[in-house]
Amino acid sequence: MSLLIPRRAFLPASQTVRTVYGCTRIGNRDIVGHGHNGCANYKDDSHFPFPAVRFKENTRDVCALREKEKGDWRLLCCEEKKALYRASFCQTFAEFQHPTGMWKFCVGWALFGTSFTFWMMTYCHYYVFEPLPASFSKEAQKAQLRRMLELRVNPIDGISSHWDYDNDRWKS
Repeated sequence: MSLLIPRRAFLPASQTVRTVYGCTRIGNRDIVGHGHNGCANYKDDSHFPFPAVRFKENTRDVCALREKEKGDWRLLCCEEKKALYRASFCQTFAEFQHPTGMWKFCVGWALFGTSFTFWMMTYCHYYVFEPLPASFSKEAQKAQLRRMLELRVNPIDGISSHWDYDNDRWKS
């Protein structure tokens, strides 16, 4: 008794799913190349200008144009050439590379986020955070400096070495 094991049982699960899913996704389109990363998909991209599948499915009109395309291109009118191009590609380079104005949306959200952060910090400053200790005032800092000078802190190369104790002022 022989066991019939399907061929796809030996393939990894990701490859099986990708193959089946890719074929059902493209429908009745021609696969014309390797594609980006070897996937049968369509994307207008200036870095990878040749998609793996054609943009439109094969209809009677498109098939007739493809038969006519095999002959002399001088016999094709301009509209037929454009139809052939549109059957293979969705947009031209100029169409998919033009500016979309997305920068306005990004700048708007960045400014909104900045203003929201500003108002949240203002709220936190007045209602959430505790007030600063008294030692942060200018008077307290001056008193601390005077105390350090009176105690002669770091007399060799520190702050006390720059103070003239005879004239009670900073050395020049």
